[in-house]
Amino acid sequence: MHELENEGTIENKEGMEKNEIVSRSVRAGKRTYFFDLKTSKKDELYLTITESKRRFNEANGTYFYEKHKVFLLEQDVKSFHSELGKIIDFIEANPHLTMSDKNKEFDINSDSESLY
Repeated sequence: MHELENEGTIENKEGMEKNEIVSRSVRAGKRTYFFDLKTSKKDELYLTITESKRRFNEANGTYFYEKHKVFLLEQDVKSFHSELGKIIDFIEANPHLTMSDKNKEFDINSDSESLY
């Protein structure tokens, strides 16, 4: 697992799209993650999380960015945050997990292996 380095800063309005409220970025090895809080045409908030990876196109000898996005509506942010927090806590409590652990059952709410 790559250690995420938070090199993000809150962008100023000059480099942002018209509907962006705030933007942060995190560099993680060959990837960059962007967190952009935006407003829709109906003035509703939503969050986009974008993973961007620089790739090389061998056919024409140029670089391009491969992007993957997740869109979270305002009403889903709290539950997403809660579940992400549980996963992060689990990772921190179990730093030595390996592929051999993949068939074990874990109770993510108690930070211990499930008994069933």
